[in-house]
Parts: sequence; C-alpha cells; structure tokens
Amino acid sequence: MKIQEPTYYRSKIPDWPEGERPREKLMQLGPGYLTESELVAILLRTGSRDQTAVDLAKTILRYSGNLKKLAEMPYQELYRLKGVGPVKAVTLLAAFELGRRLASFPASEKLKIDGPEIVFRKYGPLLGHLNREVFIILVLNSANFLMRDVRISEGTLNASLVHPREVFRPAILESAASIILVHNHPSGEARPSNHDRLITEQLVKVGRLLDIPVLDHVIIAGDQYYSFEEAGLIEP
Repeated sequence: MKIQEPTYYRSKIPDWPEGERPREKLMQLGPGYLTESELVAILLRTGSRDQTAVDLAKTILRYSGNLKKLAEMPYQELYRLKGVGPVKAVTLLAAFELGRRLASFPASEKLKIDGPEIVFRKYGPLLGHLNREVFIILVLNSANFLMRDVRISEGTLNASLVHPREVFRPAILESAASIILVHNHPSGEARPSNHDRLITEQLVKVGRLLDIPVLDHVIIAGDQYYSFEEAGLIEP
C-alpha cells in the first residue's frame, strides 16, 4: 500500500505549514534539524516548473547518489541537470568549496606539520575530490610550522611540470628550513606511480644540495593517503 504524501509537498513551499518550510525550520530549530534535501533546497532557493526546491534537491541527491558525491560533481555536469542551470550550480559549488576549506582550516592560525596525518587532515578536503592532479609544496620554518603552501602544477604529474626550479623557488624566497611535497591521485589509488617515485628522488637530491630537505611526499587519494616518509622511501 502506497502512503500518500501530504498535499503541501506537491504545492509551493510558501503554502506549506510554517514548521515544514526549510528556511523557517532552520531559523526556529537550527540547521541540525534539517534533512540534506532541505539544506540543499535552501541553497537552490527556487525549484523548477514541475518541482519545489525540496523536490528538486531530492532529485539531485538521488541522481548523484549521496551528498558527498554531489559535492564532487563538476560544474559542467551539475548545471546540465534539469531544473538546476548555471546560477544554482555555482551556488552549490561555492557552498561545497566553503565547507571543504572550513574542514581544512587549522584550529589555530599556526599549523605545525609533525606528520602526514596533519597534512592529510588539512589538504584531504581540498584535494581528495579533484578530478585532476594538483601538486603543491608546503613551506616550513625550522620548527616545522607551515609558512605557506604553493601550487606548483596541475595535470598529470611528470618531470616537465614539476621542475626543481619551480619547486624550490618559493622555499628559497621564504628562507624555508624544509618542504613537504603533496599531490592527489584522482584515481583513488594512493600508492605512488613510477613517475611519483622518480620525481620524489630527484627533488630529495636537489633539496640536499640546497640544504632545504624534503621531509615527505604525501599522496592524497579520496579518503586515504600515502606517505613516502612513513614507507621509508625518504631518508632523513
């Protein structure tokens, strides 16, 4: 026996009982009481000709599979969904990116990097969902506090994109004591490729010559990571 939904679920949201409207519900009870569909509906603001904002949000979440997968969808795919369009797509992507940046924000402004777990905690939300490889370096002072991070390249990792000159220039300018290499694997496989190993070996050698040691190379793949230092592939 199919249970019939209340008629207000098929009517315009302003016609719903006040306690069922997502915005009013959030203001009265707080965001923790809203479903994922209701939260997404608030970002969408409006629905489509055939659907309320909540119904559209349910459709989008059903299409993507879950909220995490929705947050990883590229703009080109998201804005083509029926009822979404460019404005709603941009709003969703901006909200998800803010969430990732907040998740990566350290508890204090000074972040001490004392292991790959800290690297993953900060950069996993920023890199783990990307569908392209991004290579960055972390510039550290003598106490292993993060001075800045620098994006070196985007695209398939190879020696032409990750040149020692580009890698160590920011470290030299900042008078860094050491650096950490970080990049992501969109494939979801965290283990390093032969290219990863060769590039790491090259950069470690250059770092020794410059007296700016490479402490680690952390590969981020979705919700997991691989550390060259933990694997014993970088000698102190």
